[in-house]
Amino acid sequence: MGRERLLSGEPSAVRGMTHRERVLTALNHETPDRCPMQISFTPEFARRLRAEMGLDGEEDHNPHGGGNTYRLERALDQDLLLTSVGWANCYYQQDGSYTDEWGVGWRAAEYKTPFGVGHYTEVDSHPLADDAALDDYCPPDPHRPELYAEARQLVADYKDEYYLVGVTVTTIFETAWALRGLSQLMTDFVLNPDLAERVLEIPFQYHLRAAKRLTEIGVDMIWTGDDVGSQGGMMISPDHWRRFLKPRMARLIAEVKEINPAVKVAYHCDGDLRAIIPELIEIGLDVLNPVQPACMDPAELKRLYGRELCFWGSIDQQHTLPFGTPDDVRREVRTRIDTLGRDGGLILGPTHHVQLDTPIDNFRAMVDTIRETRYAELS
Repeated sequence: MGRERLLSGEPSAVRGMTHRERVLTALNHETPDRCPMQISFTPEFARRLRAEMGLDGEEDHNPHGGGNTYRLERALDQDLLLTSVGWANCYYQQDGSYTDEWGVGWRAAEYKTPFGVGHYTEVDSHPLADDAALDDYCPPDPHRPELYAEARQLVADYKDEYYLVGVTVTTIFETAWALRGLSQLMTDFVLNPDLAERVLEIPFQYHLRAAKRLTEIGVDMIWTGDDVGSQGGMMISPDHWRRFLKPRMARLIAEVKEINPAVKVAYHCDGDLRAIIPELIEIGLDVLNPVQPACMDPAELKRLYGRELCFWGSIDQQHTLPFGTPDDVRREVRTRIDTLGRDGGLILGPTHHVQLDTPIDNFRAMVDTIRETRYAELS
């Protein structure tokens, strides 16, 4: 199978449903022609994939969707297109060390794979580490029109064909700890909760405004959330989540749905967050992402919450994609479609941006199996 294999097949609109129709059907808990697909990539894997697919030219690639040209996504026959506004766009901003517009310092951390050397960007310094710095801190302005130029163009160009997602991930907790420091913010939750509230309010107000503006522009979904889970349970206590994060998330969901009652809201959280899933449903969540199978059983989540929630992700980026065989990948894709995607309710894709350590044959097996598997075949 050569590079053309990734581009084979007729466009979705010729086969049956448009990309947009396919996602809308799945999110309505109905069975589409095939499972909708969304895949993001680290910049290094995106470069490797462009070369494999024969797509010329060096392009910037933000895995959250901000600044993308969408060439890769459309060539792969994906169903959702992402446009991002917020602190998450500061990841992978440049090589080496840099300071972003929030004042957060970053450094590049090298990792080696059989397919080359990659770099993660890791938070290295925190502008609000000192208590006194909070009084004079001035965050970026979420009202700048240029922040939303890409979203406006995306809606103008692709609204009829694709399902469009406005990304405001790292909505509260992750940006707050980048500003303050993780250990310090966790300490503040216990010893200085009033100060913690002030820090959390900074990213919340920014991303709330961004989510509302993206909704006004016309995206179909707001993708929000924070990594508050670990592989062994919650990273913070459920009680702290209820005090500091739940009311803010409830407000964000309510305010974007007040603008457009049809807009869907997805919540991203890596790790095991089973302790708070019922409360996410309570405050109006529509879609849970990324459904990490290393710590939560996707089929069990479907059984417990499949009537109230849809799911997005679930293909194992820790083990199956980088270290399995193509047959392992195919089996996992079909299992997810047959369980988590039964009667709709699933957007299928990896549980993280595809990393440089993923073999192209495994990536190809995932994409082809999603595109080629019909629900009727699994009945």
